[in-house]
Amino acid sequence: MESYVTVSGLISQFLVGLSRAMILFIVSSGLSFILGVLRVPNVAHGSLYMIGAFVAHTLAMAAGGGAAGFWLALVLAPTAVALISLAAERLLFCHLYEREHLMLLLFTFALALILGDLTKITWGADYRSLVAPPFLQGSVMVLGTPFPRYNLFLLAVGPVVALGLWLFSNKTKVGKIARAAAVDREMVGAIGINVGRVFAFAFVLGCFLAGLGGALVSPTVSITLGMDHTIIIEAFLIVTIGGLGNMWGALAGSLIFGVSQSMGILLWPQFAIVFPYLAVVIILTLKPTGLLKSVW
Repeated sequence: MESYVTVSGLISQFLVGLSRAMILFIVSSGLSFILGVLRVPNVAHGSLYMIGAFVAHTLAMAAGGGAAGFWLALVLAPTAVALISLAAERLLFCHLYEREHLMLLLFTFALALILGDLTKITWGADYRSLVAPPFLQGSVMVLGTPFPRYNLFLLAVGPVVALGLWLFSNKTKVGKIARAAAVDREMVGAIGINVGRVFAFAFVLGCFLAGLGGALVSPTVSITLGMDHTIIIEAFLIVTIGGLGNMWGALAGSLIFGVSQSMGILLWPQFAIVFPYLAVVIILTLKPTGLLKSVW
């Protein structure tokens, strides 16, 4: 097995794993943000990711494809997901925040089933694919290894999202209030702040990131029903090993998950799926509370 592993292949798979980790981070950071502020285990997060991918394809095709259609989809698809989540939060979630976590889990699971059926009714069961704009097609040489331009683009987007979330959480008034609400929501409400609006904003922002992840992944995978199942399992595992509600933990977990999965494909393709879950088992065995401090 080792004789087939070359330095070039190792570098290529490592970079592919990093680019995959960026998608995982964008989706997981949204889930982690919702968990941290609202204490809601949002199982419907994966369905919103799937809807983001379908909406991105629809918008890109409506705009005639090409670079303009891609950028339009990249902006408007997450926005559409954010609007859907805002309606769900204002009509449904805002009445349930004081309920037990199990009830919230069951509610979001039911919402995921509803969104899945609505997606099937709207787009059908056919596979779809979105073509990246011309300047993001093809490959470039990275460390002497050909690497897809689009994956390089993903490697740039991930840190930008991480920096944006950090700036929002630490440098803006709304972000600081959201962090305070995550620690003591009763005290935040007692000083006259509308906690309901803070929760709504946090939920919408987290869901926007799910839609963004769906739009970004569209040129790299088939857009189809069921793509939400895998991502929500992976996102919850990443949030768990990183530390519940910890954004940097979500980043660390995503890197571990993405790279281990990619290395597994290179080293032992038949059992590649085992590698990231084995990493999860090892981490939780050594540190059951996660890599970084949980906000729960």
